[in-house]
Amino acid sequence: MWRFDQCRGEWQPGRVKSSDPSRPRTPLDDVSKEIIAQLQQDGRRSYSAIGKVVGLSEAAVRQRVQKLVDGGVMQIVAVTDPLELGFDRQAMIGIRVRGPLRDAADRIAELDEVDYVVITAGPFDLLVEAVCHSDEHLLELVSDKIRAIPEVESTETFMYLRLLKQTYSWGVR
Repeated sequence: MWRFDQCRGEWQPGRVKSSDPSRPRTPLDDVSKEIIAQLQQDGRRSYSAIGKVVGLSEAAVRQRVQKLVDGGVMQIVAVTDPLELGFDRQAMIGIRVRGPLRDAADRIAELDEVDYVVITAGPFDLLVEAVCHSDEHLLELVSDKIRAIPEVESTETFMYLRLLKQTYSWGVR
């Protein structure tokens, strides 16, 4: 999995990681929220264009964006359509675990095909989204990789037929 590092202007290997829940949250002011909203509409919007909207200089917007990124408040990434990249099978996998959840979740998160891992309450301990090239690739992922993890007790796979909505614009408006 690759992510675009806007500060360096290049693609970097890595994963989008969730913020540390033990870290105290810093409240965002209205200007920072509007900067985030502008970038949610168009992640390539220039700092000078954002500055005109929020009433700051280009340099001040650049500093604020860097602070938001460094603080784990947001990430600037390229969102791709898996189908256009040759990944013809997407699925959500419900996983039941015995033993420590985080150990299993961390091991599953390391798998290249997995782009989303969440610890849940309910019938499944983990929900995992996977993106694969084919049904055979998905079978290999579930059977040979996920079920091979000792803590994994069982899995249930929900194959996507059509993605109708995916959004990343929560929280600032």
